[in-house]
Amino acid sequence: MKNLLIIGFVFPEPNSTAAGTRMMQLIDLFQKNNYAITFASSASKTDKSFNLETINIKTQEIKLNDANFDKLLKKINPIIVLFDRFLTEEQFGWRVSEICPKAIRILDTEDLHFLRNARQLSIKNKIKISTDLLFNEIAKREIASIYRCDLSLIISKYELKLLKKTFKIDKSLLFYLPFLLDKIDLNKIKQFPTFENRTNFISVGNFKHEPNWNAVLFLKNAIWPKIRKKLPNTELHIYGAYCTEKVLQLNNTKDGFIVKGWVENIEEVYTNAKICLAPIQFGAGLKGKLINAMEFGTPSITTSIGAEAMHGKLTWNGFICDEANEFAIKSVQLYLNKSIWEEFQTNGYQIIDKRYSKTKFQNSFIKKIDKIQVHLETHRKQNFIGSMLLYHTLKSTKYMSKWIEEKNKN
Repeated sequence: MKNLLIIGFVFPEPNSTAAGTRMMQLIDLFQKNNYAITFASSASKTDKSFNLETINIKTQEIKLNDANFDKLLKKINPIIVLFDRFLTEEQFGWRVSEICPKAIRILDTEDLHFLRNARQLSIKNKIKISTDLLFNEIAKREIASIYRCDLSLIISKYELKLLKKTFKIDKSLLFYLPFLLDKIDLNKIKQFPTFENRTNFISVGNFKHEPNWNAVLFLKNAIWPKIRKKLPNTELHIYGAYCTEKVLQLNNTKDGFIVKGWVENIEEVYTNAKICLAPIQFGAGLKGKLINAMEFGTPSITTSIGAEAMHGKLTWNGFICDEANEFAIKSVQLYLNKSIWEEFQTNGYQIIDKRYSKTKFQNSFIKKIDKIQVHLETHRKQNFIGSMLLYHTLKSTKYMSKWIEEKNKN
Protein backbone atom coordinates (compact mmCIF):
# COMPACT_ATOMS: atom_id res chain seq x y z
CA MET A 1 0.00 0.00 0.00
CA LYS A 2 1.13 3.56 -0.79
CA ASN A 3 0.65 6.19 1.88
CA LEU A 4 -1.30 9.37 1.15
CA LEU A 5 -1.72 12.21 3.62
CA ILE A 6 -4.57 14.65 3.01
CA ILE A 7 -4.40 17.91 4.94
CA GLY A 8 -7.84 19.48 5.04
CA PHE A 9 -8.93 22.92 6.11
CA VAL A 10 -11.93 21.09 7.63
CA PHE A 11 -13.03 17.47 7.78
CA PRO A 12 -15.20 16.76 4.70
CA GLU A 13 -18.95 17.42 4.92
CA PRO A 14 -20.36 15.94 1.68
CA ASN A 15 -23.97 16.53 2.78
CA SER A 16 -23.30 20.23 3.38
CA THR A 17 -20.76 21.48 0.86
CA ALA A 18 -19.65 20.84 -2.72
CA ALA A 19 -16.06 20.92 -1.42
CA GLY A 20 -16.90 18.02 0.87
CA THR A 21 -18.38 16.05 -2.03
CA ARG A 22 -15.32 16.79 -4.14
CA MET A 23 -13.01 15.54 -1.40
CA MET A 24 -14.94 12.27 -1.05
CA GLN A 25 -14.59 11.74 -4.81
CA LEU A 26 -10.81 12.18 -4.56
CA ILE A 27 -10.65 9.83 -1.59
CA ASP A 28 -12.57 7.18 -3.52
CA LEU A 29 -10.23 7.57 -6.50
CA PHE A 30 -7.09 7.11 -4.40
CA GLN A 31 -8.51 4.18 -2.43
CA LYS A 32 -9.32 2.34 -5.65
CA ASN A 33 -5.66 2.79 -6.61
CA ASN A 34 -4.38 1.15 -3.43
CA TYR A 35 -3.50 4.19 -1.35
CA ALA A 36 -3.69 4.01 2.43
CA ILE A 37 -5.09 7.39 3.44
CA THR A 38 -4.70 9.53 6.54
CA PHE A 39 -6.86 12.67 6.72
CA ALA A 40 -5.55 15.41 9.02
CA SER A 41 -7.05 18.78 9.89
CA SER A 42 -6.49 21.54 12.43
CA ALA A 43 -10.28 21.98 12.60
CA SER A 44 -12.48 19.96 14.90
CA LYS A 45 -14.98 17.46 13.56
CA THR A 46 -18.61 18.58 13.49
CA ASP A 47 -21.89 16.72 13.55
CA LYS A 48 -21.93 17.06 9.74
CA SER A 49 -18.42 15.66 9.21
CA PHE A 50 -18.32 12.37 7.32
CA ASN A 51 -17.16 9.47 9.49
CA LEU A 52 -14.02 8.61 7.53
CA GLU A 53 -13.15 5.71 9.81
CA THR A 54 -16.13 3.79 8.36
CA ILE A 55 -14.28 3.63 5.02
CA ASN A 56 -10.92 2.70 6.58
CA ILE A 57 -9.37 6.15 6.60
CA LYS A 58 -7.34 7.21 9.59
CA THR A 59 -8.03 10.70 10.93
CA GLN A 60 -5.81 13.01 12.88
CA GLU A 61 -6.45 16.38 14.50
CA ILE A 62 -3.35 18.51 14.13
CA LYS A 63 -2.24 21.89 15.43
CA LEU A 64 -0.78 24.90 13.71
CA ASN A 65 2.79 25.82 14.63
CA ASP A 66 3.38 22.52 16.38
CA ALA A 67 6.40 20.24 15.91
CA ASN A 68 4.22 17.21 16.65
CA PHE A 69 3.07 17.47 13.04
CA ASP A 70 6.66 16.71 11.98
CA LYS A 71 6.53 13.50 14.02
CA LEU A 72 3.25 12.57 12.32
CA LEU A 73 4.83 13.11 8.90
CA LYS A 74 7.76 10.85 9.77
CA LYS A 75 5.39 8.18 11.04
CA ILE A 76 3.14 8.20 7.95
CA ASN A 77 6.00 8.75 5.49
CA PRO A 78 3.60 9.61 2.64
CA ILE A 79 4.56 9.44 -1.02
CA ILE A 80 1.84 12.03 -1.72
CA VAL A 81 0.56 14.92 0.38
CA LEU A 82 -2.67 16.52 -0.82
CA PHE A 83 -3.64 20.01 0.39
CA ASP A 84 -7.35 20.74 0.05
CA ARG A 85 -6.82 24.46 -0.63
CA PHE A 86 -3.98 26.96 -0.69
CA LEU A 87 -4.50 27.92 2.96
CA THR A 88 -3.49 24.47 4.18
CA GLU A 89 -0.46 24.49 1.88
CA GLU A 90 0.61 27.81 3.38
CA GLN A 91 0.27 26.41 6.89
CA PHE A 92 1.87 23.01 6.45
CA GLY A 93 3.63 22.92 3.06
CA TRP A 94 7.02 23.98 4.35
CA ARG A 95 6.99 21.23 6.96
CA VAL A 96 6.09 18.63 4.32
CA SER A 97 8.91 19.89 2.09
CA GLU A 98 11.42 19.68 4.93
CA ILE A 99 10.43 16.35 6.49
CA CYS A 100 9.25 14.48 3.34
CA PRO A 101 11.19 16.10 0.46
CA LYS A 102 10.43 13.23 -1.93
CA ALA A 103 6.67 13.31 -1.35
CA ILE A 104 4.65 14.70 -4.25
CA ARG A 105 2.81 17.83 -3.12
CA ILE A 106 -0.62 18.19 -4.74
CA LEU A 107 -2.91 21.19 -4.31
CA ASP A 108 -6.63 20.75 -4.89
CA THR A 109 -7.67 24.34 -5.54
CA GLU A 110 -11.42 23.45 -5.36
CA ASP A 111 -12.00 26.82 -6.98
CA LEU A 112 -9.77 29.84 -7.37
CA HIS A 113 -10.33 31.88 -4.23
CA PHE A 114 -8.79 35.01 -5.74
CA LEU A 115 -11.21 34.87 -8.69
CA ARG A 116 -14.19 34.61 -6.37
CA ASN A 117 -12.85 37.53 -4.32
CA ALA A 118 -12.30 39.69 -7.41
CA ARG A 119 -15.83 39.04 -8.63
CA GLN A 120 -17.27 39.83 -5.22
CA LEU A 121 -15.48 43.19 -5.22
CA SER A 122 -16.71 43.79 -8.76
CA ILE A 123 -20.34 43.30 -7.68
CA LYS A 124 -19.91 45.25 -4.45
CA ASN A 125 -18.29 48.27 -6.09
CA LYS A 126 -20.33 48.03 -9.32
CA ILE A 127 -17.26 47.94 -11.54
CA LYS A 128 -16.20 45.60 -14.33
CA ILE A 129 -13.87 42.73 -13.56
CA SER A 130 -10.30 43.62 -14.54
CA THR A 131 -6.69 42.55 -14.05
CA ASP A 132 -6.49 45.19 -11.31
CA LEU A 133 -9.11 43.22 -9.38
CA LEU A 134 -7.63 39.83 -10.30
CA PHE A 135 -4.09 40.70 -9.24
CA ASN A 136 -5.10 40.93 -5.59
CA GLU A 137 -3.37 39.82 -2.41
CA ILE A 138 -5.19 36.49 -2.40
CA ALA A 139 -4.01 35.88 -5.98
CA LYS A 140 -0.39 36.39 -4.96
CA ARG A 141 -0.78 33.87 -2.15
CA GLU A 142 -2.75 31.34 -4.17
CA ILE A 143 -0.53 31.49 -7.25
CA ALA A 144 2.54 31.14 -5.00
CA SER A 145 0.98 28.02 -3.50
CA ILE A 146 0.38 26.58 -6.97
CA TYR A 147 4.04 27.12 -7.85
CA ARG A 148 5.28 25.53 -4.61
CA CYS A 149 3.33 22.34 -5.34
CA ASP A 150 4.25 19.70 -7.88
CA LEU A 151 0.72 19.60 -9.29
CA SER A 152 -2.48 21.60 -8.81
CA LEU A 153 -5.92 20.21 -9.56
CA ILE A 154 -8.17 22.67 -11.40
CA ILE A 155 -11.89 21.96 -11.40
CA SER A 156 -12.95 24.47 -14.08
CA LYS A 157 -11.69 24.85 -17.65
CA TYR A 158 -12.30 28.57 -17.40
CA GLU A 159 -9.92 28.73 -14.44
CA LEU A 160 -7.41 26.50 -16.20
CA LYS A 161 -7.31 28.92 -19.12
CA LEU A 162 -7.06 31.90 -16.76
CA LEU A 163 -4.03 30.43 -15.00
CA LYS A 164 -2.29 29.59 -18.28
CA LYS A 165 -3.08 32.75 -20.26
CA THR A 166 -3.27 35.53 -17.67
CA PHE A 167 -0.86 34.22 -15.03
CA LYS A 168 1.44 32.34 -17.44
CA ILE A 169 1.61 29.18 -15.32
CA ASP A 170 3.16 26.25 -17.15
CA LYS A 171 0.71 23.50 -18.05
CA SER A 172 2.97 20.86 -16.44
CA LEU A 173 1.93 22.21 -13.01
CA LEU A 174 -1.82 22.08 -13.70
CA PHE A 175 -4.28 19.23 -14.18
CA TYR A 176 -7.94 19.57 -15.12
CA LEU A 177 -10.00 17.36 -12.83
CA PRO A 178 -13.72 18.25 -12.56
CA PHE A 179 -16.33 16.48 -10.43
CA LEU A 180 -15.96 12.71 -10.82
CA LEU A 181 -19.43 11.22 -11.26
CA ASP A 182 -21.05 7.92 -12.11
CA LYS A 183 -22.97 7.60 -15.36
CA ILE A 184 -26.67 8.39 -15.09
CA ASP A 185 -28.60 5.31 -13.97
CA LEU A 186 -31.47 5.03 -16.44
CA ASN A 187 -33.46 2.72 -14.19
CA LYS A 188 -33.14 5.12 -11.28
CA ILE A 189 -34.25 8.24 -13.13
CA LYS A 190 -37.37 6.44 -14.35
CA GLN A 191 -38.46 6.37 -10.71
CA PHE A 192 -38.12 10.14 -10.22
CA PRO A 193 -41.38 12.12 -9.92
CA THR A 194 -42.62 13.47 -13.24
CA PHE A 195 -43.35 17.07 -14.18
CA GLU A 196 -46.95 16.73 -12.97
CA ASN A 197 -45.86 15.29 -9.62
CA ARG A 198 -43.36 18.02 -8.76
CA THR A 199 -44.14 21.35 -7.15
CA ASN A 200 -42.45 24.55 -6.05
CA PHE A 201 -38.97 26.02 -6.46
CA ILE A 202 -35.83 25.33 -4.44
CA SER A 203 -32.58 27.12 -3.72
CA VAL A 204 -29.71 25.14 -2.21
CA GLY A 205 -26.34 26.09 -0.71
CA ASN A 206 -24.59 26.32 2.64
CA PHE A 207 -24.88 29.76 4.18
CA LYS A 208 -21.25 30.04 5.26
CA HIS A 209 -20.40 30.49 1.59
CA GLU A 210 -20.87 34.17 0.76
CA PRO A 211 -21.98 33.66 -2.87
CA ASN A 212 -24.86 31.47 -1.62
CA TRP A 213 -25.99 34.04 0.95
CA ASN A 214 -25.83 36.78 -1.68
CA ALA A 215 -27.92 34.65 -4.07
CA VAL A 216 -30.61 34.10 -1.41
CA LEU A 217 -30.85 37.84 -0.79
CA PHE A 218 -31.09 38.45 -4.54
CA LEU A 219 -33.94 35.94 -4.72
CA LYS A 220 -35.71 37.45 -1.74
CA ASN A 221 -35.52 41.07 -2.84
CA ALA A 222 -35.42 41.12 -6.63
CA ILE A 223 -36.64 37.84 -8.13
CA TRP A 224 -39.10 35.94 -5.95
CA PRO A 225 -41.68 38.77 -5.63
CA LYS A 226 -41.96 38.80 -9.45
CA ILE A 227 -42.37 35.01 -9.66
CA ARG A 228 -44.86 34.91 -6.81
CA LYS A 229 -46.98 37.57 -8.49
CA LYS A 230 -47.43 35.31 -11.53
CA LEU A 231 -47.57 32.03 -9.57
CA PRO A 232 -49.30 32.98 -6.28
CA ASN A 233 -49.76 29.37 -5.13
CA THR A 234 -46.12 28.36 -5.43
CA GLU A 235 -43.39 28.42 -2.79
CA LEU A 236 -39.63 28.82 -2.79
CA HIS A 237 -37.88 26.51 -0.33
CA ILE A 238 -34.42 27.58 0.82
CA TYR A 239 -32.08 24.75 1.88
CA GLY A 240 -28.55 24.83 3.27
CA ALA A 241 -26.29 24.03 6.19
CA TYR A 242 -25.26 26.59 8.83
CA CYS A 243 -28.59 28.35 8.80
CA THR A 244 -28.06 31.26 11.20
CA GLU A 245 -30.57 33.66 12.69
CA LYS A 246 -30.05 36.20 9.89
CA VAL A 247 -31.11 33.52 7.40
CA LEU A 248 -34.10 32.38 9.43
CA GLN A 249 -35.33 35.98 9.59
CA LEU A 250 -35.95 35.84 5.83
CA ASN A 251 -38.62 33.18 6.30
CA ASN A 252 -42.07 34.46 5.27
CA THR A 253 -44.86 31.90 4.96
CA LYS A 254 -47.31 34.48 3.67
CA ASP A 255 -45.03 35.27 0.71
CA GLY A 256 -44.14 31.62 0.11
CA PHE A 257 -40.48 32.23 0.92
CA ILE A 258 -39.74 29.27 3.21
CA VAL A 259 -36.36 28.79 4.89
CA LYS A 260 -35.91 25.05 5.48
CA GLY A 261 -32.24 24.95 6.51
CA TRP A 262 -30.12 21.82 6.38
CA VAL A 263 -31.61 18.56 5.17
CA GLU A 264 -30.04 15.11 5.26
CA ASN A 265 -31.77 13.65 2.19
CA ILE A 266 -30.93 16.15 -0.53
CA GLU A 267 -32.04 13.77 -3.30
CA GLU A 268 -35.60 13.89 -2.00
CA VAL A 269 -35.50 17.69 -1.99
CA TYR A 270 -34.42 17.89 -5.63
CA THR A 271 -36.64 15.14 -7.04
CA ASN A 272 -39.79 16.64 -5.53
CA ALA A 273 -39.04 20.18 -6.71
CA LYS A 274 -39.92 21.42 -10.17
CA ILE A 275 -37.10 23.98 -10.61
CA CYS A 276 -33.81 24.88 -8.91
CA LEU A 277 -33.06 28.62 -8.76
CA ALA A 278 -29.42 29.74 -8.45
CA PRO A 279 -28.98 33.45 -9.25
CA ILE A 280 -25.26 33.42 -8.38
CA GLN A 281 -23.75 36.89 -8.71
CA PHE A 282 -20.13 35.99 -8.01
CA GLY A 283 -18.11 32.88 -7.36
CA ALA A 284 -15.73 30.45 -9.02
CA GLY A 285 -15.26 26.76 -9.74
CA LEU A 286 -18.15 24.39 -10.47
CA LYS A 287 -21.44 24.62 -8.61
CA GLY A 288 -22.36 21.48 -6.70
CA LYS A 289 -26.00 22.54 -6.37
CA LEU A 290 -26.35 22.67 -10.17
CA ILE A 291 -24.63 19.30 -10.58
CA ASN A 292 -27.15 17.85 -8.10
CA ALA A 293 -30.01 19.42 -10.06
CA MET A 294 -28.84 17.65 -13.22
CA GLU A 295 -28.32 14.32 -11.46
CA PHE A 296 -31.81 14.38 -9.95
CA GLY A 297 -33.61 15.58 -13.06
CA THR A 298 -34.42 19.09 -11.84
CA PRO A 299 -34.04 21.84 -14.47
CA SER A 300 -32.31 24.95 -13.19
CA ILE A 301 -32.18 28.65 -13.84
CA THR A 302 -28.90 30.33 -13.08
CA THR A 303 -26.55 33.12 -14.17
CA SER A 304 -23.54 33.17 -16.48
CA ILE A 305 -21.31 32.87 -13.41
CA GLY A 306 -23.38 29.93 -12.14
CA ALA A 307 -23.15 28.01 -15.42
CA GLU A 308 -19.54 28.96 -16.16
CA ALA A 309 -17.43 26.07 -17.48
CA MET A 310 -20.10 23.55 -16.48
CA HIS A 311 -21.66 22.55 -19.80
CA GLY A 312 -19.11 23.33 -22.52
CA LYS A 313 -20.87 23.39 -25.90
CA LEU A 314 -23.80 21.34 -24.60
CA THR A 315 -27.18 22.98 -24.02
CA TRP A 316 -27.87 23.99 -20.41
CA ASN A 317 -30.55 22.14 -18.42
CA GLY A 318 -32.64 25.28 -18.10
CA PHE A 319 -32.16 29.00 -18.66
CA ILE A 320 -29.16 31.27 -18.08
CA CYS A 321 -30.22 34.79 -17.08
CA ASP A 322 -28.21 37.62 -15.53
CA GLU A 323 -30.99 40.17 -15.04
CA ALA A 324 -33.64 39.82 -12.32
CA ASN A 325 -36.69 40.50 -14.48
CA GLU A 326 -35.65 38.02 -17.18
CA PHE A 327 -34.76 35.50 -14.48
CA ALA A 328 -38.30 35.72 -13.09
CA ILE A 329 -39.97 35.54 -16.53
CA LYS A 330 -38.02 32.42 -17.48
CA SER A 331 -38.75 30.83 -14.10
CA VAL A 332 -42.48 31.21 -14.65
CA GLN A 333 -42.24 30.01 -18.27
CA LEU A 334 -40.33 26.87 -17.30
CA TYR A 335 -42.61 26.13 -14.37
CA LEU A 336 -45.66 26.00 -16.66
CA ASN A 337 -44.22 24.36 -19.79
CA LYS A 338 -43.97 20.58 -19.60
CA SER A 339 -42.29 20.00 -22.97
CA ILE A 340 -39.49 22.51 -22.35
CA TRP A 341 -39.06 21.20 -18.80
CA GLU A 342 -38.63 17.60 -20.01
CA GLU A 343 -36.20 18.70 -22.72
CA PHE A 344 -34.07 20.54 -20.17
CA GLN A 345 -34.16 17.56 -17.84
CA THR A 346 -32.67 15.40 -20.60
CA ASN A 347 -30.02 18.08 -21.26
CA GLY A 348 -28.90 17.78 -17.65
CA TYR A 349 -28.43 14.02 -17.90
CA GLN A 350 -26.35 14.47 -21.06
CA ILE A 351 -24.11 17.05 -19.38
CA ILE A 352 -23.41 14.68 -16.48
CA ASP A 353 -22.51 11.78 -18.77
CA LYS A 354 -20.45 13.74 -21.28
CA ARG A 355 -18.65 16.20 -18.97
CA TYR A 356 -18.25 14.49 -15.60
CA SER A 357 -17.96 10.73 -16.14
CA LYS A 358 -15.23 9.68 -13.71
CA THR A 359 -13.95 6.92 -16.00
CA LYS A 360 -12.91 9.69 -18.41
CA PHE A 361 -10.48 11.32 -15.95
CA GLN A 362 -9.36 8.81 -13.31
CA ASN A 363 -6.77 6.85 -15.29
CA SER A 364 -5.12 9.91 -16.81
CA PHE A 365 -4.83 11.51 -13.36
CA ILE A 366 -3.13 8.45 -11.84
CA LYS A 367 -0.80 8.23 -14.86
CA LYS A 368 0.12 11.89 -14.35
CA ILE A 369 1.01 11.25 -10.71
CA ASP A 370 3.04 8.16 -11.58
CA LYS A 371 4.96 10.11 -14.23
CA ILE A 372 5.79 12.89 -11.78
CA GLN A 373 6.89 10.30 -9.21
CA VAL A 374 9.36 8.74 -11.65
CA HIS A 375 10.72 12.07 -12.88
CA LEU A 376 10.27 14.14 -9.71
CA GLU A 377 13.72 15.71 -9.69
CA THR A 378 13.46 16.77 -13.34
CA HIS A 379 9.89 17.98 -12.83
CA ARG A 380 10.99 20.25 -9.98
CA LYS A 381 14.05 21.55 -11.82
CA GLN A 382 11.74 22.78 -14.57
CA ASN A 383 9.80 24.79 -11.96
CA PHE A 384 12.45 27.26 -10.80
CA ILE A 385 9.88 29.80 -9.63
CA GLY A 386 8.39 27.15 -7.36
CA SER A 387 11.75 26.23 -5.85
CA MET A 388 12.53 29.92 -5.33
CA LEU A 389 9.21 30.53 -3.56
CA LEU A 390 9.68 27.41 -1.46
CA TYR A 391 13.14 28.61 -0.44
CA HIS A 392 11.81 31.94 0.76
CA THR A 393 8.86 30.28 2.47
CA LEU A 394 11.25 28.12 4.45
CA LYS A 395 13.17 31.23 5.44
CA SER A 396 10.13 33.24 6.48
CA THR A 397 7.10 31.09 7.29
CA LYS A 398 9.23 28.38 8.90
CA TYR A 399 10.92 30.68 11.39
CA MET A 400 7.78 32.66 12.11
CA SER A 401 6.06 29.36 12.87
CA LYS A 402 8.89 28.21 15.10
CA TRP A 403 8.82 31.54 16.95
CA ILE A 404 5.07 31.13 17.57
CA GLU A 405 5.71 27.53 18.63
CA GLU A 406 8.24 28.64 21.24
CA LYS A 407 5.99 31.46 22.38
CA ASN A 408 3.13 28.99 22.90
CA LYS A 409 5.39 26.78 25.02
CA ASN A 410 6.11 29.70 27.31
